[in-house]
Amino acid sequence: MLFMNVWRNLQKTNAAKSYSTMQEKQVKIHGKTINYIKSGSGDKTLLCFPGALGTIWSDFKPQIEGLDKEKFTVIAWDPPGYGGSRPPNRNFTSSFYRDDADMAYKFLKAINVNKASLLGWSDGGISSMILSAKYPDIVDKLIIWGSNSYILPEEIKIYEKMRDLTKWSDKMKNPLIKLYTEKGLEDLWGGWCGAVHNIFVNGGNICKEDLGKIKCPTLILHGDKDPMVHPEHPEYLFQNIKMAKLHRFPDGKHNIHLRYAEEFNKIVTDFILLE
Repeated sequence: MLFMNVWRNLQKTNAAKSYSTMQEKQVKIHGKTINYIKSGSGDKTLLCFPGALGTIWSDFKPQIEGLDKEKFTVIAWDPPGYGGSRPPNRNFTSSFYRDDADMAYKFLKAINVNKASLLGWSDGGISSMILSAKYPDIVDKLIIWGSNSYILPEEIKIYEKMRDLTKWSDKMKNPLIKLYTEKGLEDLWGGWCGAVHNIFVNGGNICKEDLGKIKCPTLILHGDKDPMVHPEHPEYLFQNIKMAKLHRFPDGKHNIHLRYAEEFNKIVTDFILLE
């Protein structure tokens, strides 16, 4: 759910852009700017869905550059209010996961994509599950990791401890300040924490009711040492999504697609191409 590795990967963003010939594009949807990138020309289209605070390059550089461009068309986007999809700034409500799912659907339609597989990390995985349940005709296959459908008390304690930015190290904070400004980061992070807290105090359910509505083949990936996602979540998803498979990374943490990029990309490739 929570994306706290973004600061490490933002440090690589400028290098990624300088070595890439791919150009970021923008599309307007109901007055909002959506920033995205498109790589490859394969028959299988993938939408990369970032986590909290996440952006195209901070979250999906190894997939944009590493997945086979003849087999796949990889689309990565900045969800509303993140990265280049500003202004306006992100407005967090208790429905922001569903709002992001709706916007992802409108975004795909706006760029003339009628069918795509979803790669959803953390918050992006949650919205990808909602998208798959609500708009099944547009989703081919679903791959999620670092995601959950409800919030546990021990998880909300982790988030609350990190609400105060003065307790963050400069190494963690400075790349995000460079991207969002100090006031922008404070507002963005505070908004996320507030929205998640409201979900928790109202029962903690994010999208449990959507799991049974997911009709597409689904691959759940999980790092067994993920400090942000309780171990019961991947098993719960596996038991409640009908066409689900579960693959574990025994030493993986929250960012398995970055830490084990080559293995991750192979697993994704095999799953998407499997008929």
